[in-house]
Amino acid sequence: MSHPPTRASESHSTDGLGDLDRDPMVELFATYGRPHLPLFVVGTLASLVSRTVGLVPPLVLGVTIDALLTGNATYRLPLVPAAWLPTTELGQFQLSAGLILASFVLAVVFTWTQGVSMALFSNRVQHAVRVSAYTAMQRLDMAFFDDKQTGQVMSILNNDVRNLRSFLDSTVGGAIQLVVTILGIAGVLFWLNAQLAVVTLVAVPLLAGFTVWFAREIRTRYRALREAVGELNTRLENNLSGIEVIKAAATEPYEEARVAEASEDYLERSLSVVRLDYFYNPTMDLLAGLSFAATFAVGGYWLLVGAPPFFSGTLLVGEFVTFLFLTQRFVDPLAGIGRIVNSYENARASGERVFGLAHRPVSVAERAAPVALDPVEGHLAFEDVTFGYRPEEPVVRGVSFEATPGETVALVGPTGAGKSTLAKLVLRLYDTDTGAVRVDGVDVRDASLADLRRAVGYVSQDVYLFDGTVRENLVYGAFDVTEDEMLAAARDAEVDSFARDLPDGYDTRIGERGVKLSGGQRQRISIARAMLQDPRILVLDEATSAVDTETERAIQRALARLSEGRTTLVVAHRLSTVRDADTILVLEDGRVTERGSHDDLLAEGGKYAALWAVQADAAVDFDALLADGRGE
Repeated sequence: MSHPPTRASESHSTDGLGDLDRDPMVELFATYGRPHLPLFVVGTLASLVSRTVGLVPPLVLGVTIDALLTGNATYRLPLVPAAWLPTTELGQFQLSAGLILASFVLAVVFTWTQGVSMALFSNRVQHAVRVSAYTAMQRLDMAFFDDKQTGQVMSILNNDVRNLRSFLDSTVGGAIQLVVTILGIAGVLFWLNAQLAVVTLVAVPLLAGFTVWFAREIRTRYRALREAVGELNTRLENNLSGIEVIKAAATEPYEEARVAEASEDYLERSLSVVRLDYFYNPTMDLLAGLSFAATFAVGGYWLLVGAPPFFSGTLLVGEFVTFLFLTQRFVDPLAGIGRIVNSYENARASGERVFGLAHRPVSVAERAAPVALDPVEGHLAFEDVTFGYRPEEPVVRGVSFEATPGETVALVGPTGAGKSTLAKLVLRLYDTDTGAVRVDGVDVRDASLADLRRAVGYVSQDVYLFDGTVRENLVYGAFDVTEDEMLAAARDAEVDSFARDLPDGYDTRIGERGVKLSGGQRQRISIARAMLQDPRILVLDEATSAVDTETERAIQRALARLSEGRTTLVVAHRLSTVRDADTILVLEDGRVTERGSHDDLLAEGGKYAALWAVQADAAVDFDALLADGRGE
């Protein structure tokens, strides 16, 4: 049965998933990164060391040129006492060569350490985020799933979580290296020649201001892009799940157009990001390039002509060579700021969706101190229950009835009367708007959810089987049953009669949603599964609809064995399947309009009697056709 959009309150975060009380990137590090902090620290320190030793070669080269090749300066190294340095030119040259070689080796070692540490950190955080988001999603009430498409949730659990991992793995390390490189190079440049360093760094404020503007502009575009990804995934997931319907209806062109429309929306939002990115990155390259050109022009003039206006002192050749090397290393990271900001905003948009899902409030929540339901006798009561998927549009209105242990209550009536909704309220898949549902006198809102759902067995018309074997689906939810118990339930549910004929018997894989089995076979597996769970209350929601007469008889025999001695609530369209119920409730427009046994309701001559007459005539006519040989 389809429902209107949910009763759950919408939040102000993206996709209406949930409100965040802090920045999603703070949440990422503070909640999920903290347990793996040692890896992050190792990666950060390794990045610091690798970038620091990377500054050694150009610095040593400049000192060597000025001291040994041109003889314009004394051989000195920053932070190294003069007493530690060799006194001969050969010794100084050998020290320079050794330092350059050692710096390259150390840079490789620490870059590898940084890469491995950050990869471990990011993948472990990704695992923690995905499991946490799935756990939070699984606890959400059914109203969320009525409103959200499967593809949207899959996009969050896969694409968005993967975006966060990529950010942690590549971008965080890159940002750390960028900061270390910029600060380290700036320090060395000022140590060498503060006046020329100002020329090199004059573009930094412009780059910073431009980057702030870019970050603000790209943020909303990435939010829209992440939503477009979810919509496209939803369309693809729906079409893959419904491929049989598409083929049967020959609607391939129609679905191709709908996928193309979703893909076009994704394309437009992607291009919106790309257009801004392609404006920002070349501009950053230009500003960074101007910084390098200014350094080269001023430094070259200083060497050839003398100190430029407003400058003083001398500039050595080695210093200038070092300046050019370091300025290039300074310029490249500056030009890469855009990639970091781009990745950050993409990850931030994903973080909003992931943590919005994790923080979405749950309306069907367990009490802080729930009432245990153990053991369960099976007394079921509805007390003046009113409920609507939208509170302003009730689906059931003022429904009251009781079912004592071992009694069967049937719900009949036209489609949309609220029968299946009442069945779901027993499991507390939704909470009532007014009134109460009680099990053994306990309001289900006060009961332990685990106890309640173990006590209630649910067999619906729309049976869901997992992609696995017959055996795995039989014991689902009752994983500790023995082989003999499983086989006994299979025989009682008449599963054994077809399971042994399958290619691998009970170990035959049945495909996604059990597509390799017939509807009746899937239904009997669900009945056997309910038998193994051994519930005290049984809810049968249209369990025999849409199957042929012979299959219906097999299912009815299985249901009779299953319901024996249990409190049973039966939702049915075929009145013949509920004629033996202790109490039959006739629902119209969400209200109980008639109640009583089969014979009592026939004697009343009301709606039930009219429905029974129609269905009984149809059954007689059908049997007559079969007898004539014309109904085959």
